[in-house]
Amino acid sequence: MSLLNHPILEQSFAVIDREIGEHNFSPAEYAIVRRVIHTTADFEFATLIRFSPGAIENAIASLQRRVPIITDVGMVKQGVAGMVSKTFGTPLIAAVEEAPVPLPGKTRTETGLMQCFELFPDAIFAIGNAPTALLALCAELPKAPVQPALVIGVPVGFISVLESKAALANTPVPQIRIEGRKGGSPVAAAIVNALLILAWEAYES
Repeated sequence: MSLLNHPILEQSFAVIDREIGEHNFSPAEYAIVRRVIHTTADFEFATLIRFSPGAIENAIASLQRRVPIITDVGMVKQGVAGMVSKTFGTPLIAAVEEAPVPLPGKTRTETGLMQCFELFPDAIFAIGNAPTALLALCAELPKAPVQPALVIGVPVGFISVLESKAALANTPVPQIRIEGRKGGSPVAAAIVNALLILAWEAYES
């Protein structure tokens, strides 16, 4: 049992293990999938999640170097703050909080995320709520000399969500994404928390 997990959480994981049965995920992938399912009680995420090759390993190494974690909204930031404090004390920034006034024709989150990308291009970006911010980031990646350590693309909803995830899928950046309309801030936070635990356990071993 991980010292970073509450005993009740471990009991829930045991239930998930029984229900999900056989699977083809690697141990690290499954640690992420299981935490997402625990957060949502939705086993469909096991069929919707996508990992690019080397994405988890790259994220673990980057977290151990304390690269910043940039979230799109405050809910994702709050969802990972506790685990950040228990592990690496990684710099943690919510993009929307960095842009009190949006640029013309842009949302606050989109504006703030691009400001963060300029300052911390090698950060881990976790987007659970704002597909416009994910689209803007994907548009910048082909011409950016420094690429993010990881992009977590899991916005939820109906407008621009599918387009933003397709745009991410078409980039070579290390990524974890959820196909379709599902996702959301809790899912983004669950993925980051799982990565933090994986990175911490590897660091401690």
